[in-house]
Formats: sequence, structure tokens, C-alpha cells
Amino acid sequence: MRLKDIQNIFHKELDEIYGKNEVDSFFFMLAEDYFGIERFALVLDPEFVITKEQETPMFKALSELKLEKPIQHILGKAHFYSLEFLVNEHTLIPRPETEELVNLILFNIKNNSKSEPLRILDIGTGSGCIAISLQKNLPNTQVYAIDISAEALEIAKKNATHNEVEIKFAQADVLHLEDLNVFEEDEILFDIIVSNPPYVRELEKKEMRKNVLDYEPSTALFVEDNDPLIFYNKIANLAKAQLSPKGSLYFEINQYLGKEMMNLLQEKDFETIELHGDTFGVDRMIKAVNS
Repeated sequence: MRLKDIQNIFHKELDEIYGKNEVDSFFFMLAEDYFGIERFALVLDPEFVITKEQETPMFKALSELKLEKPIQHILGKAHFYSLEFLVNEHTLIPRPETEELVNLILFNIKNNSKSEPLRILDIGTGSGCIAISLQKNLPNTQVYAIDISAEALEIAKKNATHNEVEIKFAQADVLHLEDLNVFEEDEILFDIIVSNPPYVRELEKKEMRKNVLDYEPSTALFVEDNDPLIFYNKIANLAKAQLSPKGSLYFEINQYLGKEMMNLLQEKDFETIELHGDTFGVDRMIKAVNS
């Protein structure tokens, strides 16, 4: 069958769910991944034919897309900060707004003058996208990462190997930690602690698409409506004790709770608290400095 004919079938079956442009994007991503055929090649050769055997994964992907399975889970990988990451149902799919958090950290420490390596901790690392991207772009660092999920840490470790960086990983439930001494080292003072913890309130589920609700780990996404800052409160307390003097704390946050986050960090005597918007002007990141 011609790939062009399969593309037409994709549009017939999926346009109502995703829209024409997104369906085209999915189709070309699959064609490149499965057959090594880039978009321009198909435009130049609309008569390109694949075998019956080659059709099978394309139609399997079509069936999964009809169920709104994320394209990243179908391919088993996602791209973040120009790097490739393995993903599955145990990890959140890396998102563009989280790239902006990495950008903010890199921008703020690009002129670091410390002679010894910076120590960075990523809490709730998931796929490892934040920790690995920082380590890849900051050679003079030692990056640590923790997550509650053993399955997520397995993926994160594979991603570290794939992207040729060394990260120190540990499994821990941050809500039940008394300190951050979960690594096989003496007590560590971190120069930077960063976290993208669960922050979506249950009441916000109605705003979310099926591909997120049905396929991404709920424990990495949702918090109870009556205590939406539970992770931020706990991490901020731990950070006060184990950030170095003038060390920085970074969070990705719920866009609706920026003021509440400012108040929380002020109450804990952090300094130079900065609320940052993302590309769309939405409150998405916050930085605070330890006193």
C-alpha cells in the first residue's frame, strides 16, 4: 500500500479527534521512526509503497491513537531539551513548559564562579528529563535525583545512560522524608534543588484530555483540592535545611496558585522570591533563595 493512502486513512479516522495538522504530525513521526522516511521524502515521492508487513505497526498505531494513547507512548520516547528520552506509563511525558524551567536554571547559573562542582538535586525526577538536561549542559556539576516510583527510576537510569551522563539516583517518598540524606554520602548541602511535583488539583481534571488522564501516572499529576501545595510545603521545609547558604530552590507550579506559592516561600523566610511566566505569560515557575 502507498504510504499516502495510509495517511489518508489516518485523516479519515483521526481528524475529528485531533485536527488535521496534528494528525499529519503523528503520521510523519511514525513514518520516520518506523521506516526512516522523513517528511520531505514523502512529499517528493507520493507513490512510496510499503509492504504488508510494514503496514502492521502503522495500523496498530492508528488504533492506539483512536483510543487517544499519547504518540510518545506509542513510539516509546519523547524529545526534551534537544535530547531523547524513553517514556512509558510510569513517567510523565516531558513538556515544553518544563524546558523553560531548565532554561531558567541554566540562565541563572551560567556565570557560576565556584571552583568545586555545583550540587543539584531533582525531586520527583520521573523520566529524568530535568536532571539529565542540567547535567548535560553543566559539566561542572554533580546531579542527584529522587523519585517515589521504582519503575520511573528504572527509565530515568536508562535515559541517563542513553544520554551519556552520570546521575546519582535514589528511591524515596519525599512526603515521608525527615531529611534529604538518601544517598550513600555524608550529609549533602545542595546548591540547587529543583522539583516539578504533582500540582494539578482534582477539580482541574475536567480541563485535561483523555490522553493525559488515561495514560500518564496520576500520582505524578494530581493533589487533593484541600491541600494543593502539600509537596511544595514539604520540599521547601527540606530545602531550608539542606540548601547551601544562598542556594536556590526552583519549582514548576500550578498556574492558578502563583500568589499562594509566593506566600508559602515568604513564610519560610526564603529570599529573592521570583515568579516567572512561561512563553504564554502563564505563571509557571518560581525561584527562591535560601537565607
